[in-house]
Amino acid sequence: MNFDPSFYKGKKVLITGHTGFKGSWMSALLVNAGAEVIGYSLDESELFVLSGLRDQITHIKGDIRDLSSLKAVFEELEPEIVIHMAAQPLVRLSYEEPVLTFDTNVMGTVNILECVRLHPCVRSFLNVTTDKVYENKERERGYTEDEPLDGFDPYSNSKSCSELVTHSYKKSFFSSGTTAVSTARAGNVIGGGDFAKDRIIPDCVRAAVNGEDIIVRNPYSVRPYQHVLEPVCAYLMIAAKQYEDISFSGYYNVGPDDKDCVKTGELADLFVKHWGDGLKWIDRYDGGPHEATFLKLDCTKLKKTFGWAPKWDIDKAVEKTVEWTKNRNSGGNVRECMDKQIREYIG
Repeated sequence: MNFDPSFYKGKKVLITGHTGFKGSWMSALLVNAGAEVIGYSLDESELFVLSGLRDQITHIKGDIRDLSSLKAVFEELEPEIVIHMAAQPLVRLSYEEPVLTFDTNVMGTVNILECVRLHPCVRSFLNVTTDKVYENKERERGYTEDEPLDGFDPYSNSKSCSELVTHSYKKSFFSSGTTAVSTARAGNVIGGGDFAKDRIIPDCVRAAVNGEDIIVRNPYSVRPYQHVLEPVCAYLMIAAKQYEDISFSGYYNVGPDDKDCVKTGELADLFVKHWGDGLKWIDRYDGGPHEATFLKLDCTKLKKTFGWAPKWDIDKAVEKTVEWTKNRNSGGNVRECMDKQIREYIG
């Protein structure tokens, strides 16, 4: 079982962070499925602008730290499904701006859950967090959903707190069974349109476009990389299934198979292979702030509960990222490329 687009036809779906990397791909998926998409975000990513989504959804500029603004959106538009992705998502920035990071990622979650609590129109809520919520023991075995949450850096810890806030609201206010509440913990995502700082694939893209060598800060760190459509479709699957049956609500890891948990240097190798043109990367460890060396998820629960399985391996994910990037750089239609890849993924 994977994402079924037909479920979302005519459904009112509110996405926080809809203008970001994952949010833009999710919005495109839902628009194509016939959903009524309501987006709430503070900033617009380049991908969101290029994809032309603004004219296809209800686009609201707002800060998740602004509770009164959020309440007004819920009262006016009455969403049925809420997917919370708005966040300060960068580890390095969290060291520079810890207060901003905790304020956005913790109190932002409190605010969105408070709106869900006060508006019974919401039948399904999903909080998207990260694989970095776990207390990292730098081991090879993947983390399971029942293990301790204790992220190290301000970003990871703030997302651990976001998980705990969700758990508290679920037990305190949603035990009656009227609203299904889940969290999804995903690994590192790649794909066309990610222009963020301090991420390996965007760094590869910038170097390739500029005709420069790729600089890899830590080629030996292991991460569960997956194409953005993998977690986005898994999120939508969870939100849909718990909408239909609240017993599916819970806490889920969303990640690739073990073979796609690769070193950063191996990921750079794949990018170089698919890009061609003599591109190469160089190892330049910069002694930056603490980040986990080894991090892997155990996704057995998601697979057993829903019969879910990843579709694109890491090689295919990098291939599709390069395809999107070269299409964009040659002046191609970005949205057509996204829709083509969505059709290929869904099958």
